[in-house]
Amino acid sequence: MDPQTQTMIDNLPTRTGRSLEEWYAVLDQAGHLTHGKALALLKAEHGITHGFANLIVTMHRARDAGPVSDEDLVDAQYAGGKAPLRPVCDRLVAIARDLGADVEVAPKKTGVSLRRSKQFALIEVPSSRRVRLGLNLRGEAATGRLREQGGMCTHSVDLSGVDDIDDEVLGWLRAAYERA
Repeated sequence: MDPQTQTMIDNLPTRTGRSLEEWYAVLDQAGHLTHGKALALLKAEHGITHGFANLIVTMHRARDAGPVSDEDLVDAQYAGGKAPLRPVCDRLVAIARDLGADVEVAPKKTGVSLRRSKQFALIEVPSSRRVRLGLNLRGEAATGRLREQGGMCTHSVDLSGVDDIDDEVLGWLRAAYERA
């Protein structure tokens, strides 16, 4: 578990009045709810902030789904028609790990987060044609390839194969790492 999530879990009793297990009991008692309805319940009926409510609901759903390994998460992202793009992800992860011993690779359901003291890149596979590398490069000018975007990653570049990971992409990834 990443340190930020663990800190939030540790702070639950102080911030919300209940432990994670106690919140699980509340959600168990409420019955099967969608993610959004469970969030609404915790926020409206229990006064939980969105961040803590999302943590509780996400952890509850993960508990019910059973343990999933990091490898399983990445395998699911690159299943079916997206399988040919897996080498792009694997190469980006290998490059990121070579940037420094402090790089944390954190696969999630829809992407692979690359972090240092904070997230500096996100590898996603939005289609069977491309991998999107999101980068935190606040203040960097967009180019023909490097596009500005909103959200946690300020920029992104699309990669259709390992050959697209050239010196320019390596430079952007290193710059994002150094800013994290």
